[in-house]
Amino acid sequence: QVQLVESGGGLVQAGGSLRLSCTDSGRTFSIYTMGWFRQAPGKEREFVAAVTWSGASKYYADSVKGRFTISRDNARNTVYLQMNSLKPDDTAVYYCAANDRGTYYNGSFYDYWGQGTQVTVSS
Repeated sequence: QVQLVESGGGLVQAGGSLRLSCTDSGRTFSIYTMGWFRQAPGKEREFVAAVTWSGASKYYADSVKGRFTISRDNARNTVYLQMNSLKPDDTAVYYCAANDRGTYYNGSFYDYWGQGTQVTVSS
């Protein structure tokens, strides 16, 4: 069973940084592709970043490339999202998700989701 819990959200000024964490309490974390998605008020959920089970390959939305970095520590059952140079447009609830299908961009193919953590970037 996969249970994902996010943390690290908060309020930050534009240009600032935050690091989100997502920890899985289950035993099979290392086999899953892990992704981060976000949803702003009135908008659809969108892909942010994903990392393969080994951490060898990473994928990013164009809107965050060069600013966000996804990483994972399988020994700690945790995936991270380091967010730098934050912009007001990054304001959203951020969700981590897991899948064992080796898919990255489409949230519909992720099987497990966390409860989300709010990120607010002030101008």
